[in-house]
Amino acid sequence: MGSFDKGKEEAVRWIKENFEKGGECLDVGACNGKWRDLLGDYFIMDAVEIWPLNIHKYELMKKYRMVFGSDIKFYKYVYYDLIIFGDVLEHMTVEDAQAVVDYARDRCDNMLIAVPFLYEQGAKNGNPYEIHLQADLTPELFNERFPGFKPIYMSEDYAYYVKAD
Repeated sequence: MGSFDKGKEEAVRWIKENFEKGGECLDVGACNGKWRDLLGDYFIMDAVEIWPLNIHKYELMKKYRMVFGSDIKFYKYVYYDLIIFGDVLEHMTVEDAQAVVDYARDRCDNMLIAVPFLYEQGAKNGNPYEIHLQADLTPELFNERFPGFKPIYMSEDYAYYVKAD
């Protein structure tokens, strides 16, 4: 499905103001490779994509250094300068999303987390991973479920968060 365009300009600006060119970035839930397209060669980028059809349809192997066809819950890594969770957490149970974020906390300098608020969504194009399991997210619930983050962009229905410290 891909992520929303809302706030992307602000997010890219924040990335370029906070990271030097040439670092390593993990794009979780790469879908169509939108973040790779937006950032170009600013980072050396790897991707995790759960839906195998996206890997082939969007030719992700041509866009990223490495593409891991895996559920992020099971993907183990050592370290990235930046980890992007672009429209990912709402597709997971609260417990799984919290575990994924907690695992990432000490394995990166920072995270960019994009989430929609109060957004119901079912399976799309046969992809069951498109279902929103956290369709109830609001700014207040995000802060409760994922403490230690601050918004760098927020609208009434969408936000980008980064580590607060």
